[in-house]
Amino acid sequence: MSESNAVINARHDWSGQRAIVIGGSIGGLTAALLLRRLGFDVDVYERTPTSLDGRGGGIVLQPDSLRWFRECSTQHPEQVSTSTDYVQYIGSDNEVLHRDHLPYRYTSWGTFYRALLADFGSEHYHLGEYAAGFDEFSSGTEESAGVEVRFASGLRERAELVVFADGITSPSRRRISPDSELQYSGYVGWRGTVPERDVSPETFELLHDAITFSVGPHTHINVYPIPSTDGGLAVGERLLNYVWYRNVAEGHELDELMTDKRGFAAKVSLHPGAVQDRFIDEMRTAAIELLAPAAAEVVVRTEEPYLQAVYDAGTSRMALGRVALIGDGASAARPHAAAGTAKAAANAWALFDALAESTDISDALAKWEPGQLELGQRLLHRVKAMGTRSQFDCTWTPGDPDLRFGLYAPGR
Repeated sequence: MSESNAVINARHDWSGQRAIVIGGSIGGLTAALLLRRLGFDVDVYERTPTSLDGRGGGIVLQPDSLRWFRECSTQHPEQVSTSTDYVQYIGSDNEVLHRDHLPYRYTSWGTFYRALLADFGSEHYHLGEYAAGFDEFSSGTEESAGVEVRFASGLRERAELVVFADGITSPSRRRISPDSELQYSGYVGWRGTVPERDVSPETFELLHDAITFSVGPHTHINVYPIPSTDGGLAVGERLLNYVWYRNVAEGHELDELMTDKRGFAAKVSLHPGAVQDRFIDEMRTAAIELLAPAAAEVVVRTEEPYLQAVYDAGTSRMALGRVALIGDGASAARPHAAAGTAKAAANAWALFDALAESTDISDALAKWEPGQLELGQRLLHRVKAMGTRSQFDCTWTPGDPDLRFGLYAPGR
């Protein structure tokens, strides 16, 4: 018996207890799968009324993100991700300024979501339910204590444990950590994808086996291959995915940019097809002026680019009795360390361990919280420094090991 299996077999059995997960994205599904592995009866409630499949772009996969597929799933990492061998920086003539042999794996949001949902199943996965509030209750004994969640639809659900994985705009964060506020970074991330087959042979050859950076004054972009929309993984059939960071002043400039074609203002993101055409036209022109030609080609060929205003969200608490906050619902860090999905998974695995070693939910959450708070705070501190270097101080130096991806530290 392996050491990992011995640990799992020695865990506390929570059969007969119910857990509710609020948020049906990648972090919520990971938590739900792990709670069910502990014996909980688990239901997931997602506020979006339609399937989340197809949302989002690329994800750089850290070890924590892939752990479910390495240890627990019949689906394996190579079935849900693609890979490259290098990290490189390219210059104004597409010359390679710096290259390291650093293998990474990547996935698309849709591919990873479908794989996790396939493992969880749809019977206990509920769409169109917005969790508006919650309260703990007790009928006089610890065994009869729990949490009631109230939904905007009028639904009320009770469980012994509730996990909020409801994203960067989490309303539960303010309930659990009232001092938490979203803080705008001073820049946005333009995002998009282009099929590898749609770029020139020269660009394909340069980009297909690397995560590629192009750095300019007060801006930078990274480009890497992800599975195609239908999950295709073969080289030449994938998508080239990018995030391009551009400074936008807070106030009327940001407000105007984040107003969609219908005239509605968005706080954090505008989905494909929602960005005003005039801003897309300006973005394509700027790409040619500011980026390496290969990176600019990927941006210009994007049919429907979309936008994310980059925010930070810290928290001073992640647990309140029998309620836990995980992922971006707890603390959201800028994408520079490519660690958001990994942090959500790490939160979920640490919660699994805490519950496996305890017979009391509140006690387990209290022991789980300090380490997860520290993890989020360290990550937040590091990505703020990375953003300052790239977008304001212009000291993002090609090949600097302090700028590598990683949840726990650069390169880790």
